[in-house]
Amino acid sequence: MSLESYLVPKEGLPRDVGDLLIVMGGPMSVNDPDPWIVDETIFIRSALQANKPVIGVCLGSQFMAKALGATVRSGKALEIGMTPVRLTDTGNADPVFGACPDTFDVFEWHGEIFDLPNDCVPLVGSDIAPLQAFRYGNWAYGLLFHLEMESSGIDSLCRECASDVTKAGLTAQQVKTTALPQLPQLHHLADRLIGHLLTCTR
Repeated sequence: MSLESYLVPKEGLPRDVGDLLIVMGGPMSVNDPDPWIVDETIFIRSALQANKPVIGVCLGSQFMAKALGATVRSGKALEIGMTPVRLTDTGNADPVFGACPDTFDVFEWHGEIFDLPNDCVPLVGSDIAPLQAFRYGNWAYGLLFHLEMESSGIDSLCRECASDVTKAGLTAQQVKTTALPQLPQLHHLADRLIGHLLTCTR
């Protein structure tokens, strides 16, 4: 299997969605008026309507929610760093998240949240964002949080988005100290998710 990556604002969209589409994060909002945001939303909608396996991470999940007709809006506070989340009843029955404890911690970096799109299943929520993850069909997952985070990525976020850390009432050291010991658990869940979706492509 080969992997291709595109920085859409600069490079444009790929010709097709391939076998598996992963939409990552960024500092912008899906409500920004940039033409590429409209194009990417349409592109993601086409992948979802074709029942392709899709993962949306942070901004990517907001793109998915918007593509499926849900409202994306500002949350009541920033969620930065490790945050406790809870499984929903349907999350407990999910083939990926059902293996998680009822409450577990994930790495967050967002200020916007979304409503549950039509025909989607709620999987995970928190106090600030009642919907943290959802599934569309069997093969498309929107995650407001990050499972892929590495220590270098946390360093970059704390440096480049230092104002977010301050607004959240945290320090960069607090973000790093709480996150680093828990990265292996996040990576294990990421492996479960990718493994589940790859069964659709075989």
